[in-house]
Amino acid sequence: MFQDTFAAELARRIGSRVEVATDNNLIEGVLSTVTANLVLVVEIDSGYGDNNTLYLSVGAINFVRFPAAA
Repeated sequence: MFQDTFAAELARRIGSRVEVATDNNLIEGVLSTVTANLVLVVEIDSGYGDNNTLYLSVGAINFVRFPAAA
């Protein structure tokens, strides 16, 4: 039940910068897509390389933080 509410709240914030923590990773990027089971975060690279896209299971997320705009 909580997972559905969590996914719905994340879906409202698509396009926002996020920090997503799992058991062994801290991912920073832009929240791109949210489904009931998966979250897509596009990591923003400050260099000339390609941006990485990461799919995360909603159940694997420990917390999400929305940093203040600089």
